[in-house]
Amino acid sequence: MDIHLSPAGPVTVEGVPLERLPRRDVPGGFRATAPGGGRLLVAGGPGARPEPVAGTVYDAVLLDLAAAPDHLGLLRRRGAVSAATDVRDLHGALRPAELERRLRLWRPAPDAPHRTLLLGGSRSGKSAEAELRLAAEPHVTYLATGPDGAGDAEWAARVAAHRARRPAWWDTVETADAAAVLASHRGTLLLDGVGTWLAAAMDRTRAWDDPDALAPCVDELVDAWRATAARVVAVTDEVGLSLVPGTRAGRLFRDALGTVNQRLAAHAEDAALVVAGRVLELA
Repeated sequence: MDIHLSPAGPVTVEGVPLERLPRRDVPGGFRATAPGGGRLLVAGGPGARPEPVAGTVYDAVLLDLAAAPDHLGLLRRRGAVSAATDVRDLHGALRPAELERRLRLWRPAPDAPHRTLLLGGSRSGKSAEAELRLAAEPHVTYLATGPDGAGDAEWAARVAAHRARRPAWWDTVETADAAAVLASHRGTLLLDGVGTWLAAAMDRTRAWDDPDALAPCVDELVDAWRATAARVVAVTDEVGLSLVPGTRAGRLFRDALGTVNQRLAAHAEDAALVVAGRVLELA
């Protein structure tokens, strides 16, 4: 289907302006029929999430891929978007290079296993990038390795912000036993994050007093990462770019996490560094 989107002119489908196609309103937008019979689902405005008609697989979808990228995942979950569906950004809010990058990431998932490690500093945007990479997936399990924030208002607010940002249909598993989840999972998994997993492991093994006690836990995690049957995107903190921590505990954590990051990256198909919300792919 020939679709032309231009910021300087009307959207045309097979040479016909979109607004002149036969159409029927649906919540969040409308469905339309191309001159050649192709079926389109179109967002009604910025941030709109058009509802698919049950049983319909669309030939093309015109969505707001900047404000509502996860709607693509929901449409795939409902069977409305297939591998053959032409996916377009209707409103042009994304830079062309960023749109191309997202569409490349959002192609149907590669055969599992596939491991991606995303590194970044505090507030770098690494968690948001991980969620963005999986926004078009129909089924995702979010593995939260940190505490739930009980008794810590600041941490609870961070947890709540993460939950609110995730698509509502994602499954969530909250556990520090990341190795067990990696070993048993068969679908798509977002692990956030390695740093909070490590802090819990150091508490559990008392590695703050005896760093060598941590080694079996790290070996177990790395072995599970290597052997997993899942597609995994894991988030971790890049700790090598800041000042040397002023406490012994801080230095122990930094050194341990740096080592874990290296070992996970060695067995990852993809790795990237996130800085100020921008992504640098690591060869």
